[in-house]
Amino acid sequence: MSNVTYKYIKQNKDVQTYIAHADSALFKIGYTEHSTAHAEICARTAHMILQNCGFDERTCELAQIAAYMHDIGNVVNRQDHAQSGAVMAFRLLDCMGMPAEEIAVIVSAIGNHDERTARPVNPVSAAVILADKCDVRRSRVRQGVIDEAMSGVYTQDIHDRVNYACVKSVVSYCDQRGAIVLDLTIDEKISSIMEYFEIFLNRMVLCRKSAETLGTRFELVMNNSRIL
Repeated sequence: MSNVTYKYIKQNKDVQTYIAHADSALFKIGYTEHSTAHAEICARTAHMILQNCGFDERTCELAQIAAYMHDIGNVVNRQDHAQSGAVMAFRLLDCMGMPAEEIAVIVSAIGNHDERTARPVNPVSAAVILADKCDVRRSRVRQGVIDEAMSGVYTQDIHDRVNYACVKSVVSYCDQRGAIVLDLTIDEKISSIMEYFEIFLNRMVLCRKSAETLGTRFELVMNNSRIL
């Protein structure tokens, strides 16, 4: 075990710089927020999932680190950003002196989080996939899109519209059912539930597979009705 902790990663100036520049690049090409807010939410969710599934604390922390760093590859290009991010994370963590055994787990998780090529290859990668794909929320929408929506004109990109329509998003673990639950409240005046599935169905299937990797189930609740 190394002394490279989640707290250390959060405070590392190089990691912070890559996250900030990656988010700026995505802003320029019209993507939703991928700042430290997204990174921290994903890290918190990934830790919660593995902790509730009974994994040891260091494995939970490795999931936090992987989730926090998972989008740094966007600084290179959106295309293949998972693989770029994995290579960047390898260099950063190797320079910090993290053992190869831990680096291998983290870079596998980062390299396998994008839905086009994602696979839950280990528990940490499964937790990162779930945390990333479940971060659906209004505050991820850029201010210009919010201004448009506030005017009552919902012509923006479907991804923005669906995120803006999400007025509540909670990820939790239900001991009683042994399931990871994503509970969403969607304002159907802004976006229909069908539109949510139009862009997120593949992600929800990936969440189901990731939950199965962890020996649990994935449930989706929308507007107080269980969908999956």
